[in-house]
Amino acid sequence: QVQLTESGGGLAQAGGSLRLSCAASGGAFSDYAVAWFRRTPGKAREFVAAVHKNGQNKYYTHPVRGRFSISRDNAKNMAYLHMNSLQPDDTAVYYCAAGPIESGVGFGLESDYDYWGPGTQVTVSS
Repeated sequence: QVQLTESGGGLAQAGGSLRLSCAASGGAFSDYAVAWFRRTPGKAREFVAAVHKNGQNKYYTHPVRGRFSISRDNAKNMAYLHMNSLQPDDTAVYYCAAGPIESGVGFGLESDYDYWGPGTQVTVSS
């Protein structure tokens, strides 16, 4: 069992930056791919970014490509989402997830992730 806890959310102005952190405990964090998803009221949770367990292969949804960067530090059992050039449309609850994904489209599928954090709110004002 892996427990995940997000932090770093808050209020930012459009054009600003935030860094989200995901702390893992209780399991072999380095064995899992890690992803960030987000949910806005009235919408389904959507994929934002993912990183392979090797820390090298990274995947992003189109709206955040070039603005967001995902990373991980397996030695510290941590993952991060660096968010730059924030826009009001980025306002959402952001979730960290971990799952045994090796390749393919699974990185973007909510159902392929076994472990989830409770989420952290990000609000971007215009």
